[in-house]
Amino acid sequence: MSQAPAADPIEATRRWLERAVIGLNLCPFAKAVLAKGQVRFVLSQALTPEDLLEELASELVLLEQSDPDKIDTTLLIHPRVLTDFLDFNDFLDLADGAVAALDLEGEIQVASFHPDYQFAGTDFDDVGNCTNRSPYPTLHLLRELSVERAVAAFPDPEVIVERNLETLEKLGFEGWRRLMG
Repeated sequence: MSQAPAADPIEATRRWLERAVIGLNLCPFAKAVLAKGQVRFVLSQALTPEDLLEELASELVLLEQSDPDKIDTTLLIHPRVLTDFLDFNDFLDLADGAVAALDLEGEIQVASFHPDYQFAGTDFDDVGNCTNRSPYPTLHLLRELSVERAVAAFPDPEVIVERNLETLEKLGFEGWRRLMG
């Protein structure tokens, strides 16, 4: 079900963010940070998981030390490593370990997106997996304080997942392909 992404990974990711994440309102908090220019898009040069882990650590430190009004969140796009979803999924333990090793637990969290994302207990072709399907493997670094503020300001944040699944079921895979095409 993976899409053939555009040649420029940052532009493809920005288009996905605008069309799917914001356009379908999959994340009601994304529009404001993108509009304010607070999303940092980083194209990883990593060829190995070890290289990616080093880049991730650098980006975690940079985000932590940055003014949230300038950089509130980072998308670390890594098109040349962890293209297999199971390898990517295994790497997430290392990503969480990097957050802990840098003493950033409770400050920054890492969310995950992948062209072949598959939630546990679902079939690969379950359209609900599209909530986390991006053009390229991507690690999303989020400030926990920003997430907490956004959730507190949103009425009924617990309905977001349910609403997203309903939106994607109505859209279907063909609609998803057209949207991302």
